[in-house]
Amino acid sequence: MKKEDSKVFIGGLLIGAIGIVLMYLGNPGNMGFCIACFWRDIAGGLGLHRAEVVQYLRPEIIGLILGGTLSSFIFKDFRVRGGSNTLIRFLYGVFMSIGALVFLGCPLRMLFRLGGGDLNALVGLVGFLVGIIIGIQFLKNGYSLGRNYRESKVAGLIMPAFAVMLLIFLIIKPAFIFFSEKGPGSMHAPMIASLIGGLVVGVILQRTRLCTGGAFRDLFLIKDKHYLWGIIGIFVAALIGNLILTKGQLHIGFAEQPVAHSDGLWNFLGMVIVGLGAVLLGGCPIRQTILSSEGDSDAAVTVFGILVGAAVSHNFGLASSPEGATPNGKIATIIIIVIMLIMSAMTTKFAKEK
Repeated sequence: MKKEDSKVFIGGLLIGAIGIVLMYLGNPGNMGFCIACFWRDIAGGLGLHRAEVVQYLRPEIIGLILGGTLSSFIFKDFRVRGGSNTLIRFLYGVFMSIGALVFLGCPLRMLFRLGGGDLNALVGLVGFLVGIIIGIQFLKNGYSLGRNYRESKVAGLIMPAFAVMLLIFLIIKPAFIFFSEKGPGSMHAPMIASLIGGLVVGVILQRTRLCTGGAFRDLFLIKDKHYLWGIIGIFVAALIGNLILTKGQLHIGFAEQPVAHSDGLWNFLGMVIVGLGAVLLGGCPIRQTILSSEGDSDAAVTVFGILVGAAVSHNFGLASSPEGATPNGKIATIIIIVIMLIMSAMTTKFAKEK
């Protein structure tokens, strides 16, 4: 392991360890961090959907954004840019969110689920890798969303300001904000612990530039294992943490896993969407969240797409439950994969003709 790789590995270990501590303190099982799930809870908290069991303004997301912004200012990485096929990015964000909620987790939660012995996440990992491999084929054929451009500093500050607004709402709890009284939304670590954990992880992610999709994309495309070490670090910390801290959370198998289902085909296809989207967008949900914190308005648009996708998932019955994928979710998954393939082919053709 090179020195640069060891830094990413240690960063991954810290992310995994913080996630396990948050689970120990009250977060749902195998959900130390889940970007798609946490944005879904925020969507519910804001009233964008009315699924009463998943409504909470997750401090981890607030911390991730503020930690990323703080780090980017300190290390002079805050650069405001955007304007690269914005509408496509928004739509792919919506699609990634729906795919993740069919699977019941983003790629980061997939690692925590694997560390907890959930073999359904192994099926999801295979789907994630297939999606990445499909995306790489588009990259090899010239796919590109084009360059971005320098924008007003105001655009770069919108996401940090949004995080501050969420924090204020979380603290004062106005009547128009919703909080779950049962279900996963009611399960959370203390606010201060979650916020601090998010801040620390936000700084780590901003400095390491760790991305679950980017790690496997680089491995397959250019044989670079650098970011893969971070993925390994998260998994190792989750596995060891489950053995030591979470009092029997480690449960190897497919059945009776926390906030998960065992519909293998839909676990697979849901994560195909997320893997494909991560490559086409240049980053998985957690990478998009961190990029949005350091002035990338294209990433911010993607994140708002993820937020809207979470609302759509619950308003239209697309999100899975521990009972399995829903009929609407299955139909939506197939339609989304077809649309993404068509859009990617058309975008590739346009990029080659320019």
